[in-house]
Amino acid sequence: MDITVAFDVYGTLIDPQGITEMLHEHLDGPVASDFARVWREKQLEYSFRRGLMQNYETFAVCAVQAFAYTCSLFGLHPDEEERERIMSAYAVLPAYPDVQAGLEKVRNAGFRMYAFSNGSAEAVDRSLSHAGLAEYFLDIVSVDEVRTFKPDPGVYCHFLRRAAVSSRSAWLVSANPFDVIGALSAGMNAAWVKRSADMIFDPWGIEPMLTLCSLEELAGKLEAYR
Repeated sequence: MDITVAFDVYGTLIDPQGITEMLHEHLDGPVASDFARVWREKQLEYSFRRGLMQNYETFAVCAVQAFAYTCSLFGLHPDEEERERIMSAYAVLPAYPDVQAGLEKVRNAGFRMYAFSNGSAEAVDRSLSHAGLAEYFLDIVSVDEVRTFKPDPGVYCHFLRRAAVSSRSAWLVSANPFDVIGALSAGMNAAWVKRSADMIFDPWGIEPMLTLCSLEELAGKLEAYR
């Protein structure tokens, strides 16, 4: 069976905690890490809320608004120049260490590969290009094209249409449990990348078909489904 793989980008390929080093200029080490975590969580929360409200703004807008919230929460007061510098850095974060080797193995195995993201195609292309990963993907499929967010089932159906693939032969690969559950609920196959030992998968009675500790495991495990 030909297999098409949809890779989530932020939190799966690109590390949102990569902004922590820049935040160290303003906050103590542990606090900077907490700031980055809350910023990311609030950005996702805003995307969920906007999807439910049908009041769409791009993921980048969610990031700006989540940053403003997190600054207020942590008592951080950057001036306009510094705010723009932090937001620019947030747009070009580093990849996780295992990503390039993992994608290389998937490509060498002959699987079709797409980037599939809550971010706009332009923002995703900029992030992937900066991380040296853009060459691995046939295309970028963005929720911006349907103006809602994962885990709306319509987003996964949109991916299947854009990639011209059936749900039976399509896999989502994501480190975000809500994304994995969303894909499985929409009829896709899904693999969860467990990015840290203390991550917990949501106990909804819906389990990933594969659990990976590293993206380098993916190609070999997908072979069993060909």
